[in-house]
Amino acid sequence: MIFKFYNKHIFPHLLNQVMQTPSLMQARAELLASLKGSCLEIGFGTGLNLPFYQNLDVLYALEPSAELWQLASDRLQHCAFSIEQIVGGAESIPLPNESVDHVVSTWTMCSIASLQEALQEIHRVLKPQGSFSFVEHVLSDQPKIQTLQHLLTPLQKRLADGCHLNRDIETLVQQAGFEFTKKHYFQAQGIPSIGHRML
Repeated sequence: MIFKFYNKHIFPHLLNQVMQTPSLMQARAELLASLKGSCLEIGFGTGLNLPFYQNLDVLYALEPSAELWQLASDRLQHCAFSIEQIVGGAESIPLPNESVDHVVSTWTMCSIASLQEALQEIHRVLKPQGSFSFVEHVLSDQPKIQTLQHLLTPLQKRLADGCHLNRDIETLVQQAGFEFTKKHYFQAQGIPSIGHRML
């Protein structure tokens, strides 16, 4: 009962605030500005990416949480492109094969229950020359922090809507058949060391 209340009424607001950390907003800007045409965003959240899309025609906004979508309502009013809401998870995307130019994920793959299924779906809906652009927190390259990530992930999953601190995103993406054209690891300023390594 307590966790249900927390997940519906407290966590969405906490997430909205943490995700506005300046270093994360800068990462969004760098990732998204060049995208054109149609885009599917996995884990639309509270719409923090919206100001950084400069040349989209349509955005398919996939988000399973009604509470997060509600917090996006003000940002939705100021868009110059079409937004189509998709309620659901990334493991089953209700779009045709090879139908979007781009797929975007910003700090979402950590919390998808079956990431392998979701990556297969992303691969399916992308056009042959499409791109999958993402920024995610990942498994640390420091052994002591890795140990903490493994220890704390069960608690983190409860407190942060399924978030895994210890996912090796690079390996999982490559196993799904994607090839990197650009790849960059960095440490996000303003984020605790347990989760500040980003890809």
